[in-house]
Amino acid sequence: MQSFLGAIVLTAGAVFLALGGLGVWRMPDTWTRIQAGTKATTLGMILSMAGAAILTPSWTIKLVLIALFLMFTNPLSSQVLARAAHRAGVKPDPRTRFDALAADEEAKP
Repeated sequence: MQSFLGAIVLTAGAVFLALGGLGVWRMPDTWTRIQAGTKATTLGMILSMAGAAILTPSWTIKLVLIALFLMFTNPLSSQVLARAAHRAGVKPDPRTRFDALAADEEAKP
């Protein structure tokens, strides 16, 4: 039963990782690609590590620490990439309705 549950969780992680890759490929601009890549791959990696922890209980502490590290660094890296793209002048997709970062920068004194 433990190996079956581990395989299910690993498969779910692989599906989220594949969907993240598909999102990066299909999204129209830099910011939506960052969003798709970050959200799906973070969840996919955490599920993959949970599946590995179920299959190999002796690795659980190491995998939990790696998952915590990913939960802190993935969102931070995506925010830094988005800010750098914005400062570099990368144009958003024409369907984008509101640029919150530009509105924040205009509001600065």
